Amino acid sequence: MKKASNEDVRLGRFLSLVLRHNPQAAGITLDQHGWADVEALIQGVRKTGRSIDRVTLERIVRENDKQRYIFNDTHTKIRANQGHSIQVDIELREAEPPQVLYHGTSTRAYPSILQEGIRKMSRQYVHLSADFQTAMSVGKRHGVPIVITIDAAAMRKDKISFFLSENGVWLCGHVPPDYFLST
Repeated sequence: MKKASNEDVRLGRFLSLVLRHNPQAAGITLDQHGWADVEALIQGVRKTGRSIDRVTLERIVRENDKQRYIFNDTHTKIRANQGHSIQVDIELREAEPPQVLYHGTSTRAYPSILQEGIRKMSRQYVHLSADFQTAMSVGKRHGVPIVITIDAAAMRKDKISFFLSENGVWLCGHVPPDYFLST
């Protein structure tokens, strides 16, 4: 995957804000499943003084390194794959996770995580990775990284639900510290 231009990165961050947290920032609305009308989104983004067209939007969706966005089959609607702080039903299906999953965080947050487990905070779900390296990258965004290894098999055995987003992020409601294998 080629590296996105600085402008595409800035636009991608704004799209993330709009599609995950604040659709009003572009003067649009999301439906109950988090979908936005593509043309309304493009017009709304333009009204904020940003330059975007359908070609640019298609490129950002296609080249986003985290595959944060998805179009519907006809490319008339778009939504974020996960990470919403607003209440939407992105129609996740329960899935069987691998034996272990990983959570990247910072050493600063680690003491409270040890006490309370991994909480969803302002998001709808806790985000987990199937590979250590992705979790390490996530942790680096928050400071000095630490990766927690989670016994996902034991969680499933205890009837805790997992979901897999369109872009491969594992989601659940909470990870109690009893399921931590190592850090």
